[in-house]
Amino acid sequence: MVYEHKRGEVDPVPDNLLKFLNEAQLMTYHGVERFGWYIKFIRRPLFQRSVCVLTDPEGSMIAVLEDDGSINENADIQLRT
Repeated sequence: MVYEHKRGEVDPVPDNLLKFLNEAQLMTYHGVERFGWYIKFIRRPLFQRSVCVLTDPEGSMIAVLEDDGSINENADIQLRT
């Protein structure tokens, strides 16, 4: 099955992270980045807050980087298969 990209030409991880992540999120992200975690994508729905989704180095776990800088490994987020 082929999915149509709803975001069009927008990259899943924008170059300007400062626009989408607050200071607490950036500090946490730089900390977990040392352990191989990286941003899988930033969900940017219209008229709602952005959601930053991280994944571990193996790609087997995902987590949401919350507004307060905490990492939620049990987030209720739907992904395409």
